[in-house]
Amino acid sequence: MLSFSPSAKLEKALKKLQVDIVLLAQELSTMDQAEKAWLHKSVLISTIGASTRIENAALTDAEIEWVDTTLTEEGKTTAYESKKAVILNKLSKDRERSIEEVVGCREVLTLLYIQIEDFFPLTESAIRGMHKILLDYYPEASAYAGRYKLNPNLVISVNHESGERRTVLEPSPPGPLTEVAMKDLIDWYNNSIQNYPWTLLVATEFVFRFLAIHPFQDGNGRLGRALFLLALMQGDDPALKEVVRFISIDRQIERNRPLYYAALRAVSEGRYQANPENYKLEPLAWFFLKMTKDAINEVTLLRQRYAAMTRLSETAHMVLTCFKSSPEKRLGLSELIKETGLVRRTVQNALVSLVKAGFLQRLGLGPSSRYQLIF
Repeated sequence: MLSFSPSAKLEKALKKLQVDIVLLAQELSTMDQAEKAWLHKSVLISTIGASTRIENAALTDAEIEWVDTTLTEEGKTTAYESKKAVILNKLSKDRERSIEEVVGCREVLTLLYIQIEDFFPLTESAIRGMHKILLDYYPEASAYAGRYKLNPNLVISVNHESGERRTVLEPSPPGPLTEVAMKDLIDWYNNSIQNYPWTLLVATEFVFRFLAIHPFQDGNGRLGRALFLLALMQGDDPALKEVVRFISIDRQIERNRPLYYAALRAVSEGRYQANPENYKLEPLAWFFLKMTKDAINEVTLLRQRYAAMTRLSETAHMVLTCFKSSPEKRLGLSELIKETGLVRRTVQNALVSLVKAGFLQRLGLGPSSRYQLIF
């Protein structure tokens, strides 16, 4: 089972979290289908954005929502190639790497949400397949996508303000040690995930051991966080399986990125261990427990946002659509009048209501004011 024994204090906290999970699952069971669909899409966008930004991608959630909407119009997984020129033209070609990461992460998460049952028992080939999908839209990764690493790699955290780079983990070396470690990890996971009462603890150990191995040359962080969600959905906990689709744990991790990297380093003092019993996993379990609890609490705020959206006037929706169609832009009054065909006073009233409801941010004062979409 687990390579560590949780403290009585941690088990008590897990029981309290389980109450919150069950209550949210009951809330979801009575929720209108339109609201559930909106909530799931919001969570998907937030998770894609957070997971890729943790790895230094540069797209906002509003821009990712536009990308998702653009690709969904095509209705098939190959849509990116046919829409690539349009997306790059709008979001600028200098962010092509970020766009590729976003599209790949979107594909993996969508696959897991829809086909989670098909991934148990988990196999190495399934994980390699997910990695290939993750990097499928990054041409330079074609030589190593879906293949275990051939060169040593490191887990690095970057301070965006100072530019400082710090080594968080020194993973297993490439070759036989990585291959054996991955086989042992998958065997352990399949024997534990549905047989241990606390799914969150199995998911914690699973994702850390995966990250400590760092089996692929690139993309381990994004794939590791996706595997954490996979584990939560594969455990013997129907309520948790339902709830995971409607909470963004990655968003909470992004907000607490320094703590995330500190927790990862503290588990092993920054080094891969062949014997998982040498890891000190309880602090990381506490971190993931808090991130899960915060993500559950945020559902209330998302539902309030949905309610506010349903109360918007038809003209406010028209103005909001302009921003969603151009998430990269800060729009002014004259542009919105031209785009919507509405009179000045109507657009002004719509802007006031959208700012008040938290959908737009006003930048500047007076006639030169511009507005920006808030996701």
